[in-house]
Amino acid sequence: MSSIPSALADVRALTFDVFGTVVDWRSSVIHEGETLGRRYQLEVDWAAFADAWRGGYAPAMDRVRRGELPWTRLDQLHRMTLDRLLDDYGIAEQLDEADKEHFNRVWHRLAPWPDSVAGMQRLRQRFILASLSNGNMSLLVNMAKHADLPWDCVLSAELAGHYKRDPEVYRMAANLLDLEPAQVMMVAAHQDDLQAAHREGFRTAFVMRPLEHGPDADPDLSADPCFDLVASDFHHLADQLEC
Repeated sequence: MSSIPSALADVRALTFDVFGTVVDWRSSVIHEGETLGRRYQLEVDWAAFADAWRGGYAPAMDRVRRGELPWTRLDQLHRMTLDRLLDDYGIAEQLDEADKEHFNRVWHRLAPWPDSVAGMQRLRQRFILASLSNGNMSLLVNMAKHADLPWDCVLSAELAGHYKRDPEVYRMAANLLDLEPAQVMMVAAHQDDLQAAHREGFRTAFVMRPLEHGPDADPDLSADPCFDLVASDFHHLADQLEC
């Protein structure tokens, strides 16, 4: 007899946050920054650089939401933040345009967490797996090829012309999957993402990624009671969903 909660019996698809939940953006950016630094003998704290780059993510999206910028792909928002940081760190003149563009696309080449691919393969035996990320379509497709992510479907906020946590993104995903919101489970390491999905009627699974912001961070891992499942990684999630 199944031990899956009856409220989850109708779930047909899992939609995943990607940055931080599926892939380890911080270590990947630090690694490529260090490689760039060795090439050009740059004295940069690449961990701090990675944190600052990611820190520009939400403010840049908010500029779009407020109408200060038109709809803008995440690649372009990343580049705007990168250019500012290169100036702030005093290294902009040491890199040519090809270097800057290649480094900006590090977000297309992020490494998965150790459990991600195998855990997703287990989950895919029972559910449709789709990304649901603020990353633009080309970024997500390139990342999937690079990291062997076994998506059935790549869904991006770009398709809705909105960024998460805007409700239009979750509604778009359910609509394109031809499912009711309660038949979709949002999987994320970020509670505000799950709370927004919950408000749209999605089921929710909180997957803890305590190292997303590095070993010295102190993340809040106390799960909102509204979440349907809480898991330590994708294998633990697969265990709970009997995959």
